[in-house]
Amino acid sequence: MNVPSKKIGNQGRAHGRSVDQIRPIRVTYDAFGYASGTVLFEIGDTKVLCAVSLNVGVPPFLKGLRTGWLTAEYAMLPTSTVQRTQREAITQKRSGRGTEISRLIGRALRAVMNLDVLGERTITIDCDVLQADGGTRTAAISGAYLALRLAEQRWIADTIITRPCIIGDVAAISVGMVDGIAMVDLDCAEDNKAEVDFNFMLTSSGDIIEIQGSVEHTHAISWDNFEAMRYLAINGVKTLFGSLPQAPCVKQEQPNELRPHKSVSQTERVPLFCLKNRLDKV
Repeated sequence: MNVPSKKIGNQGRAHGRSVDQIRPIRVTYDAFGYASGTVLFEIGDTKVLCAVSLNVGVPPFLKGLRTGWLTAEYAMLPTSTVQRTQREAITQKRSGRGTEISRLIGRALRAVMNLDVLGERTITIDCDVLQADGGTRTAAISGAYLALRLAEQRWIADTIITRPCIIGDVAAISVGMVDGIAMVDLDCAEDNKAEVDFNFMLTSSGDIIEIQGSVEHTHAISWDNFEAMRYLAINGVKTLFGSLPQAPCVKQEQPNELRPHKSVSQTERVPLFCLKNRLDKV
């Protein structure tokens, strides 16, 4: 792919990052018990706790259709930012931003699911931002997918479902332009001064699930600028997939058994997806 070098450049960033370099990643599986799958996903100083649960029942528009549903809830803890914010339960008002991101996470995950496998059950993805330093929605999507894969293993082991319900892969990354230079995985300082901010939800092969974004402090951007951001997004997501640790093996568990805390170090990284074996079983 040929991208004008002046659009990408080599602008200095915090911690010596190049413009095409994502922040360090750390994934902790089974961060706490009870939920079918949990992941603490950290990228730089952004930390998001993702949990997956499965419940009987579907929304009214799906009743009787013998298919399942997936929904997501996203929220930022009061002290996840420098200045404390009130909980939505106290204000009794759901933030528009939280609602929009919740829907985004749900759409991204439903795009890689065969919900018919679930029967009339609903998967709920809870994403709670523990610390925000840019890219919380993209971190939530990547972490939620890892938690969902872990949950799927448990549902199969416990014979809740008879075959895999995940039929694809998804990860997400932010890309923006700061001082006219395209760069991947913006931290908070970069995001605050970015002229353009995009979020790419892609598969490991670079196919599009969803793209959202807009100009912030400038006029319309050119297609050349967008092409530079697309190039960084595809390579950023490929790096992301190659950096994530494999989920721990799952065995059949006793009801209400608390799962042990297992932290997978960055030195134990392995390729994230082996979809051929998974799809052969579907």
